[in-house]
Amino acid sequence: MTSQPALTHAQLGAVLERLRVGMGASDLHGSLTGFLCAGGQTDARNWLDALELADAASAADAASALAGVFEECAAALGDPDLRFEPLLPPAESTLDARADALVDWCRGFLGGMGLAGSPANGELSADAAEILEDFSTIAGSRFEYANAEEDENALAEVIEFVRVGVLLLHTELTAPRRGKTVH
Repeated sequence: MTSQPALTHAQLGAVLERLRVGMGASDLHGSLTGFLCAGGQTDARNWLDALELADAASAADAASALAGVFEECAAALGDPDLRFEPLLPPAESTLDARADALVDWCRGFLGGMGLAGSPANGELSADAAEILEDFSTIAGSRFEYANAEEDENALAEVIEFVRVGVLLLHTELTAPRRGKTVH
């Protein structure tokens, strides 16, 4: 577990705005998560370079906070208690703000996987390929709302699907590959 306190969605958003990164907190967290899930190699000091955001890494006053984001995300993905959560606005935020953030998070996740050199669909299990297809659908979605209670429940179910899907993808894509052994 990281010694850095976790940044909230709003705190990370404020850091990114100050650094003029050009992406929001959910998008950045999704990018980092996708990069790590696809087996991308980096560390707490260099992860913004790996995500091709080198200019943001130059802000020394934000380095500790951003290192904490990396450490927490990496630890959560590897946690045997499955405590990973996508970084989204809190439940007190409006439904549309949380849904839009989930769209951004999924878009970032897919981009992060691409930066890590994600495997081709033929190299994925059927479940993993379906999860990525569903993430792609979410990333291209525009939600409409009709019934507040039903919509809240539906969003909670989609967030849980994304959370569990990330854990499955991380397990599959970072597991040691079983291949031919050369003697």
